[in-house]
Amino acid sequence: MTDPAPLPFLRTTPTPPESPWAPLGSLPLTVLVGVTGVGKSTALQALQEVRPGLRILPDRREVTDAVMIWPLAGGPVTDREQRFRLTAEYRAANPGGMAQALGSLQADTTHWGTSPVFDGLRGLDEVQYAAMTFPAWRFVALGAPDAVRVRRLLGRADAFDRVKGGAPASDVRSSLSAIPGVEAVFSSRELEELAALTAEGHSPAEIVAKARIVVSERRNYDPQAAEAFLRTLPGERALLLDTVALNPAEVAQAVRQWALQSTSPEAQE
Repeated sequence: MTDPAPLPFLRTTPTPPESPWAPLGSLPLTVLVGVTGVGKSTALQALQEVRPGLRILPDRREVTDAVMIWPLAGGPVTDREQRFRLTAEYRAANPGGMAQALGSLQADTTHWGTSPVFDGLRGLDEVQYAAMTFPAWRFVALGAPDAVRVRRLLGRADAFDRVKGGAPASDVRSSLSAIPGVEAVFSSRELEELAALTAEGHSPAEIVAKARIVVSERRNYDPQAAEAFLRTLPGERALLLDTVALNPAEVAQAVRQWALQSTSPEAQE
């Protein structure tokens, strides 16, 4: 088995108290919360504008590869649905999921500073574990309807957004209906609207592939439950934004204002 590439300036082994290394669980992280296609990149850019020199930890994909995927699969996995299955297996043994994995890592604070940002957490289990286990962490949660997320995935052309499977049938509506679990995520009207995206130049194969990603993600993470929990936290710990009701400029402004109001000394600089 090939060893995974190490995460830069991060490790799992304990470190002496007097060293520059510290558990991420003890640092005042700002954590982005949201599933694929909700607009986390906009929020991240806004945070960087408020805090020049902000350190951004390796993202969810990198931590997932190093801590979850490689140990279970013995190598890299690119198919999104297979990755969801492997991360679900990890969560079965580690209920905190990504929050538990991230909080257990040791960080070299001479590189990452004492208040880096992580993108991101998903679902109630991860968010609740993070908030209750790591009281110094703060959260920016972004949400958008699932049909909107499919449209955004179609527009961003991210090579990571792919799943295995043959080309759909000529009737894209039938192919969408055949996705396992689709009825729990999309209404019949939403499926009709997604099928109609072929008129905007999107291929049937891409429409079905992106819908499958959203359905697979929703099978493993519940954004609404995570947001409901975050609403119980004090305002200085959690900011929740609807990225459909707010345009990108408004999302960025809301994040900037929230970050500047933080009690964190670094955010006040």
